[in-house]
Amino acid sequence: MADGATGSTTLWRRDVTAPLRAFVRTEAGSAGVLVTAIVAALVWANVDLSSYNQFWSTQLSVRLGRMELALDLRTWVNSGLMTLFFLVVGLEARREFDLGDLRDRRRFLLPALAGVVGMLIPVGTYLAVNAGGDGLVGWGVAMSTDTALALGLLALLGRGVPDQVRVFLLTVFVVDDLIALVIIAVAYSEDISLTPLLLAVAVFAAVLALRALSVRRASAYAALGTLLWLCLTESGVDPVVSGLAMGLTATAYTPARNALEAASGLFKLFREQPTAELARTASLGLTLTLSPNDRLQRLWHPWSSYLIVPLFGLANAGIAIDGSFLARAFTSPITLGIIAGYVLGKPVAVAGTSWLVSAMSSGRVRPAVGWAGVLGSGTIAGIGFTVALLIASLAFEDRPDELAEAKIGVLTAAVLASTLTWLVFRITALLPKHRRARALLGDVEQLVDLIPAVDQERDHVRGAASASVTVVEYGDFQCPYCGQAEPAVRELLADADLRYVWRHLPLTDVHPHAQLAAEASEAAAAQGEFWAMHDLLLDRQEELRPADLLRYADQLGLDSDRFHEDLMRHVHEPRVAQDLESADLSGVSGTPTFFINGRRHYGAYDITTLTAAVKEARVRALLQAHPARPRRSG
Repeated sequence: MADGATGSTTLWRRDVTAPLRAFVRTEAGSAGVLVTAIVAALVWANVDLSSYNQFWSTQLSVRLGRMELALDLRTWVNSGLMTLFFLVVGLEARREFDLGDLRDRRRFLLPALAGVVGMLIPVGTYLAVNAGGDGLVGWGVAMSTDTALALGLLALLGRGVPDQVRVFLLTVFVVDDLIALVIIAVAYSEDISLTPLLLAVAVFAAVLALRALSVRRASAYAALGTLLWLCLTESGVDPVVSGLAMGLTATAYTPARNALEAASGLFKLFREQPTAELARTASLGLTLTLSPNDRLQRLWHPWSSYLIVPLFGLANAGIAIDGSFLARAFTSPITLGIIAGYVLGKPVAVAGTSWLVSAMSSGRVRPAVGWAGVLGSGTIAGIGFTVALLIASLAFEDRPDELAEAKIGVLTAAVLASTLTWLVFRITALLPKHRRARALLGDVEQLVDLIPAVDQERDHVRGAASASVTVVEYGDFQCPYCGQAEPAVRELLADADLRYVWRHLPLTDVHPHAQLAAEASEAAAAQGEFWAMHDLLLDRQEELRPADLLRYADQLGLDSDRFHEDLMRHVHEPRVAQDLESADLSGVSGTPTFFINGRRHYGAYDITTLTAAVKEARVRALLQAHPARPRRSG
């Protein structure tokens, strides 16, 4: 990893994107905050309902000359701050499309269908329960899953659940949220004004034009996003749509190695001449290496998870609860329709759609997770808080009794869905090890991030070619973090069913001796001593000058004249360049970066984390070698 970094995580994980596990950890922590906010709202409303309602009905206006925007506090939260929540949802969805498993668009098909059917069946269930009644207008309440709360509770209730389950669930959520916002805009928006709506379309077109022109100025997008929100507010369409739209336009990518080298050059200029202007230039250069998606997630995700969503819960979850209300609510078609739609309709839709698509395609299209993962995704999808309450407040705006019944239905469904999810994963945990792995992981082949694949003849390999797990490290002999990772790597090599591959990635902009050290290891390889030289170079990272390299050649008993000639003529520079090219093709920009069975390893490179990743990769390899059903081509 480039100098100046801290800790033991790869550059990709900590400084480039917001991988799913970081996303889930934030949601796991914020789930507790949200639950606390819901409890606080219920306590407040039951202690003094009039105070609760009066506070959130307080008017807050913003004036600019003759123009004024006046909304009550609850509307500012629901239509203002929640726009930023949907911005974060859009950002995470775009990241999965650009960098995650969904970059293979075929993997989007099944969870997308599950997301669509996962809305239709709950809505149909709600309509069936409310047939002919006054509650029909609330059909939209029963359809949308709460992304933040569901992912957070999944992290708490399903400990040990693989990340692939969360990716599958997130894909279902993306479709869910997209359709829900379209329905809010079409079915739950009143008195649509055409002129502001057309202006909103023009503003969004301007956003897309700036993206096409590669404009990176954040202030321009902030101004257009605010204008888009104002236009939608004036049009009568719920403006939270603007957040998701803006998030989906923010591209995600890993920084190119040449961009990082350019940023490093700017820092060196500042180091030589520390002026305010060069400090600003260096800071801007470093920032611009990150994708817009990553920068926006790092800015807004914590605010969304720990402030905006809990505030939404505090503003909307408050209902006065007593015996007579509960007796009425739990016999009300509105409450029962919502509970049935979420608790029964969601798991039936998600699991049923996945099974039907898999059966109709003879297994060619099937979930990227095991069936326990699919069922657990269906049960946790029964948590519908934010969007559900948002739609309830629109559907029953002037009907407080029905609104209270809808709220208790949403809260009850969340409790029941959480309980079912816990049961699913608890029962799964009791299965024998091999069956549990298949139930959670399935046997679908994983996408490969490593390009090209390991070549036993070309690559430098330690371990048996028949090993079930292959660990590839892109490293730099002068990188101190590669030195820190080396003890863990050597401990891994005690595993007889593992082979280890080293590929060169000398970061010459920060490590001036790395290139020649890489060529020295190749010169040693030409004499059959690559691994001896490799170990020596990592053990003595502070001594990599040419004289040191020649001394190491003598120490290893190499032909010194041949070794010296190879270094002076850079005979092995093309071989190092091949590894550099493979690093670029694999999206690697920092060291050390690990790939395990072709999949990029996100996270720490201590022995505990690497061992856990190797064990999971071995289980996956075993499941794919012995699938539950014969594979079909195509």
